[in-house]
Amino acid sequence: MQQQYWVGDFYIDLSRNQIKYQDHTQTLAPKALAVLNVLAQHQGKVLSQDRLLDAVWHDVIVSPNTLQRSIAQLRKAFGDDGKEQVFIKTHAKQGYSLEAEVTWDNSNTVVTNNHLPLTNHAHTEQTISPELPATPRQNKSAGKHKIVLTALSCCIALGAIALIFHPDPQSFNVEKLTALTATDNRENAGIYSPKGDYVVFHRYEDRLCINNIWAKHTQTQAEFQLTQQLNSNGTHTFSEDGKTLYFVQEQDCRKPITQKQCYQLMSLDFAQSLISPQQPTSIMECKHSRLRSPNWMAGGHLALLQQYQARWELIRYTIETKESQLIYGSENENVISYAYSTQENLLALTTINTDGEYHLQLVTPAGEIRSKVAIQYPQEVAKYRLISPSFSPLDEKLVFSTGRQFFTLSYDGDIEKVSLPLDEPMGSPSFHPNGDRILVIKGFYDRDIASLQIAGSAPEVNEAHKDHHQTQFNIIERSISSEGSAVFQPNGKKLAFRSQRSGIDQVWVSDGKTTQQLSNFAMDNYIDGLAWSQDGKRILTNANKELYQLSLDGTSQHFPYTVPIDQLFHWDSRKHTALANIRVAGLLKFAKLNLSELTFTVLKDSPVNWAQRMSNGHIIYTDQLDRFWQTGGIEDTLIDALVAQGSDKRFVLDNNHIYGINEQFELWRYHLEQQQLTKLMTLPKTLDYLTDVRDSIALISLRINAKKELVELTLSQ
Repeated sequence: MQQQYWVGDFYIDLSRNQIKYQDHTQTLAPKALAVLNVLAQHQGKVLSQDRLLDAVWHDVIVSPNTLQRSIAQLRKAFGDDGKEQVFIKTHAKQGYSLEAEVTWDNSNTVVTNNHLPLTNHAHTEQTISPELPATPRQNKSAGKHKIVLTALSCCIALGAIALIFHPDPQSFNVEKLTALTATDNRENAGIYSPKGDYVVFHRYEDRLCINNIWAKHTQTQAEFQLTQQLNSNGTHTFSEDGKTLYFVQEQDCRKPITQKQCYQLMSLDFAQSLISPQQPTSIMECKHSRLRSPNWMAGGHLALLQQYQARWELIRYTIETKESQLIYGSENENVISYAYSTQENLLALTTINTDGEYHLQLVTPAGEIRSKVAIQYPQEVAKYRLISPSFSPLDEKLVFSTGRQFFTLSYDGDIEKVSLPLDEPMGSPSFHPNGDRILVIKGFYDRDIASLQIAGSAPEVNEAHKDHHQTQFNIIERSISSEGSAVFQPNGKKLAFRSQRSGIDQVWVSDGKTTQQLSNFAMDNYIDGLAWSQDGKRILTNANKELYQLSLDGTSQHFPYTVPIDQLFHWDSRKHTALANIRVAGLLKFAKLNLSELTFTVLKDSPVNWAQRMSNGHIIYTDQLDRFWQTGGIEDTLIDALVAQGSDKRFVLDNNHIYGINEQFELWRYHLEQQQLTKLMTLPKTLDYLTDVRDSIALISLRINAKKELVELTLSQ
């Protein structure tokens, strides 16, 4: 097979799964490039879908949607919007053809920047380095690539992306954007080693349900698996000498009393792990409180966030003595996030007080408060958004991301926008020890809405192929982004759901033939809950922790509550009430909302996982242990038959039945009056949520692809 050739001004290198244009390199999925290769070999000719599917996926049964995704990926890489179809043309009911000129390269030489032709298109400078020999142990499978950079990413990375942080003497621009990981898996929680010669990150292999810690050498690009089949893990931190990694691991509690997960502080010998994967050591365990966000501090101490009951505090754990002490905690405030500066030996805390005010506090590791200022939110940042800033090389400024926008936060509490909107969310900024690079997490979430018959025999679930759901379930709403939270219109045929297909999380309505965007929320919006009115003419939704009523006629109404609405569960439009988790005095609580008077009544002093109201007014909810409770008596009643049936997949009430999904992904039905539990079918592990049930039809959200990767932004001083 020809490994290198030109398509127009784009250089295709199949040996590296890359498309190169001027100074910019994109890494694509091997299957997408295989489609391109078949089209290139028949340039100008129309190839049917069946012929392309047979040529590329000859040993796998997939649907035409899989081919369409590959075509969409290629068009993005070429900067072809699919309308003019300059490169790849669609021929209705016939297939596809490659229209651009193809020039085959028989030199087998590595293409550098100087080999690429100059055109009028502008792209960022990116040096293509020769391969270097690996250090201790190189992962042979690290070359398997997926899409890394789309055409829009190119636009961001060009000289104008200049992600200008602030036009003052200490400002800096982004010179280059480089993808550090490009696998079919999900990478996150990336940090640099103390010397900056490694990046360390989590890699979750979706098909195998395995999460491990990996390292990548920043010069040789060699990858090393450091652990073997870990459970859920949080962020990690290096000791000052770079010899030890510390992180928090979650495990199922054997006898859960107050929480379902136990939290362990773990250590890992980094040097030994580079030679072969190691088993981490537990150095502290919490069964009645939660731990997260460890950070190594000078003097052999670890900073950690610890939650006991409902409030988060910052503690200091001493490795040598195995003792913990409080750094910062207050009954009047809740710690949202914190960052640690090695250079300044200083902690930056973001907190929320009992009045709902957000503050930035600078605190020493000994607990001395250096300063405390109110954070001044600009219009671009939603007023109830919780931010997690990191220290930056700029003098007295931190930096944070809201998704597709970057901001600085000064020590005085002022926020300033510093970047152009991004094509995909980028979060968790972490600076290189030299301050000349930023490590961020870039990714997308592709989820479809499916319906299934819950009467009759259960379908055989085949996990072998990624697209098996398209033949086993009726996909009713799909795109290359995220759809979810679908609910049936009462007494109607419409469907309401949330979708990011327009680039921003919005509310959409479909009648099965046409789909309409109903909301028009701003950049980096996030929807957490939507519900129909009983007459099927309006939708209540929670967007950026505020409630909005959207009517099908295009009008809308805002309910200006003075507290954040964290999660919307249920809406009774006749009584003008709703059920939601809200943040009161900085803490999450379960409440009943009166939308007419903009008041609320706290039902529980802690949040619930999910809740629905029955026709008789009683409430069914699940607690933090995923147990089902029913209100209506002197005190809430535990539904004993469902103690082992709860999960984070939500539940639905329909005609005196509870429908739910347990941790074994079994769909079940429970009759409240007869107290009878029936297992209905086993669903795939790619299921995210059960969202609605009407008679014998259930709506579910299916995860198609969840991609996160490490990206490095190189700064020019």
